[in-house]
Order: sequence, then structure tokens, then C-alpha cells
Amino acid sequence: MHLANKLTSWLETHWATPAYAGWVILGLTTFFLLAASNTLAGWLYVLGGLGLALLLISAVLPIQSLQGVEVERLPLLPVSVGESLNLGLKVSNPTKTVKSLLQVYDHPPQKLGVLSSHSIADIPPQAAHTWTYTLHPQQRGVYRWHNIQLRSAAPLGLFWCRRSRPVKAKAIVYPQILPLQYCPLLDNSGHEQDRQYQAQQIGPHNHNEGVTRSIRPYRWGDPLRLVHWRTSARHNEFRTRELEMFAGGNTLVIALDSSGDWHPDQFEQAVIAAASLYAYGQKHQDQMQLWTAQIGLQTGRQAILETLAQVQAGEVTVAPLPQHSVIWLTSDPDSMSALPSGSGWLLWPHPNGSNQYKNIVSRQGEGVVIHAEQPLAVQLQTPIHATRQYR
Repeated sequence: MHLANKLTSWLETHWATPAYAGWVILGLTTFFLLAASNTLAGWLYVLGGLGLALLLISAVLPIQSLQGVEVERLPLLPVSVGESLNLGLKVSNPTKTVKSLLQVYDHPPQKLGVLSSHSIADIPPQAAHTWTYTLHPQQRGVYRWHNIQLRSAAPLGLFWCRRSRPVKAKAIVYPQILPLQYCPLLDNSGHEQDRQYQAQQIGPHNHNEGVTRSIRPYRWGDPLRLVHWRTSARHNEFRTRELEMFAGGNTLVIALDSSGDWHPDQFEQAVIAAASLYAYGQKHQDQMQLWTAQIGLQTGRQAILETLAQVQAGEVTVAPLPQHSVIWLTSDPDSMSALPSGSGWLLWPHPNGSNQYKNIVSRQGEGVVIHAEQPLAVQLQTPIHATRQYR
């Protein structure tokens, strides 16, 4: 049976293969010709000849029906995990005849979605038909595929013909981005350095007035020195100053330890955390960069998110770690001792040995130990002093 399916598929893609009605007519034609050879009846020869002519014509017409059909893919926009990925194909008929009864098959990778098909009743001459469909990817990645298939049995429906068209596609699925309202780890690592830079540029005599951008309600984890006491007294609640970000301040680097030995689920969480930290930093107008072991430093939203879409655990370390402070995402506590001064970290302890990390004391910077039983978004927004109580 498997050999028969392979033979049928080969005939359909290289020539044409009979449909069910085609097999019936082929059987009847064979019967008429065998009966004519035994009886020498002329009318049986006529019926056999008519059957052969019908089969020959119905096998050639689908091949001609697919000739001249052009297919191009509509632009694919990157999406994040859980969002809808819209794909589209434009099927054009540049010929002077109508193209009817077409089937279009797209073959996205299995992790991205299932095989999609679409039927087209007819395409008038010098016209085009647009087909769009939606997938819901559940796994990040950069997905590529190269062909679509056209299939037709027009006009008689006795033979199927299938042909491939080279139509390249590249779908980028970014990791999920958590909507962080605040992130003490990032604030303490990045904003503190920027404020020091601003103080050096503006001078201590103008520190409290020249760098204030706006006043907003106090958020859990904000430094008390940024509380604007006069406004807080007027509104009877804490109000915090937002400081102006000056060009030339320190750049925040999110460093993902992609060369480490990770549990698969924990590495996916680390990638989500890196994307969320980057989005949070961009929202607050920080200068953000991403570092991975194999690619090194990346700058720019598209380059960073595409790197996070395709990064894998266990990569070979090619690029050296930056010498200035970073936000280090790792599963190896020993790697934190070599971090540059002022760095922060996020640690994913091994699932089978999490108890041994309860007494972690980082020699460099501050950080958070991530636990599988707690939501990641909540832990990324946990104040640093609360994580110290755990350690």
C-alpha cells in the first residue's frame, strides 16, 4: 500500500494520476478492448477507442490548466508567541484563458501549524486571487519553507495533476513579552547609572530640578530618595519624580547565558525574561543591548528579538562577555562570581536541586532566584530586598 501511494504521488507530481472516476472509466475501457479482441465486434472497438481518447484528453487538460499560473507570497510580519500570524498568497493568471477549479496547498513547518489548503473556483484572464489564512504559533523560532503546491483536475475531473512553485517564506515568531509595570532589578542596574551620569553632566547644584521629567504615583520598589515630598503632601500619597534620560548615558546589556546547561523549560523562561526586560527598558527610553554566547552584542529591536527567537541552549561561546555591568540570565550560580562589578542577575536553579540555592550570596551585584511554581512576571517585578530575604 505504501508503494502504491508513492507511485500515485510520483505520477501526480510528474504527469497526472487518475481520480476515482478516471479509474472507473479506465476499467471499462480495458473491458471493452478485451471484449472486442475476443468477439471482433466493431462497436466494442469504438467504445474502447472513445474511452482511450477521453482518458488522454482528461489527463492532458489539467497539466495545461496549471501552466502559466503564478504565485507570490504576501509580506509576513513578525509576531510574538500567542499572537495571530497572518499568511497570504497571491495567485495570478497572466494568460488569456480562464483558470478554473484550482487547489492551493501551503506547507508551513509542523511546529508552526498544519498543512493549509484553499480552493479557487476560477481566475479570470489577467486577474489575481488572494488567499489569506491565520496560524497561532505556540513556539518561538525563525521558520522557513520554500514551496507551495497547485493541484487541479479541471475540466473533466478524471485526472489529478499537482505541481510545485518555488515561493520562499520566512516567519519570525518572537518569544512572549510580559507586560511589566516595573522591574526593580533593571531600574537599579540601569537607571541608577544614568542618574549618576546625569549628575556628573548637570552638576550637583542643579541635580534636583534640571533632571526631573514628570511626577507620577509611587510604585513599589521605587527609591525613596526620588519621592517628591511637596507633591506627596499635597495629594496625600507618595509621588515619585521621573528623571530625564540624557543621550550618552550607560547602555544596559541583557546577557543570556546560552552556552550553559539548561533545562528546556527554564531556558524558554529565560528567553521570555530577556525579551520582557528589553521591552521594559525600551518603554522607559533606555539604550538596550542583548548579548548571547554565539552571536555577541546585538542592537536594535528587530535584531534583538530575532536573536531571541532563534537562540538555543548549549551554543558555543564565540563572543566574549562585555566588561561593563550586565543583567546576567543563567542557570549556573558559579558563573555569577565572574560578572563585572555592578551587574545584576536572574538565576534559574536546577529543578532537582533547588534547595542548594537557598543560601546563595552573590559576590557581584543583586539578583533574583526564579522559581517554577511562581509566575515569572510576578518574580521579575519583585523588589530586590524581598529576594534577599529568600536568599
